[in-house]
Amino acid sequence: MPYHQTDLAPIQLKISNGEESAFSYLLGIFSKRLINFAETIIHNKATAEEIVEDIFIKIWLQRATLPNIKNLEVYLYVAVKNAALNEISKKSLELSQQPIDLFENGFVNIETPVDTLINLETLGIIKDIVDSLPPRCRLIFKLVREDGLSYKAVAEILNISINTIDNQMATAVKRISESLHLHKPKTVYTKRKN
Repeated sequence: MPYHQTDLAPIQLKISNGEESAFSYLLGIFSKRLINFAETIIHNKATAEEIVEDIFIKIWLQRATLPNIKNLEVYLYVAVKNAALNEISKKSLELSQQPIDLFENGFVNIETPVDTLINLETLGIIKDIVDSLPPRCRLIFKLVREDGLSYKAVAEILNISINTIDNQMATAVKRISESLHLHKPKTVYTKRKN
């Protein structure tokens, strides 16, 4: 669930005043999401965790300036993105194709073993399809669908247009729908007899 700036402004103020409980709360909101995001860029969980830890250490050390950040959510994602790209540059790593942990909670309200099997198969198919998307398309899909970010926020984080995000999401959803055979069957019209 995305957190809006109105929710974060009081937290930023408390952190700037040195309140550790507010800082812990901020960590709780963003830590896992940012680690997952960094991992989609660098494909290494340990390094992703280090990157996010470093970002939060810098936030704490520079906490006096925190109220000046207008959109903390976007700020954090951009900081993690930049740090991850710097890490790739520094170590000259090539991006590898690893699955993204989407839909971690799976499907709810499963009633029978047959339902469980069908849902697990569907989940596996979706993960495979998402994994096969081009890197940028996959990253955009993850940020929108898994992290719940708005198109505007993703545009700011990745420095691309909202139109590009719209097109990439349409591509991702179309591929998933086609692979799951969810496209609507053609309606056959017949003449009504009077």
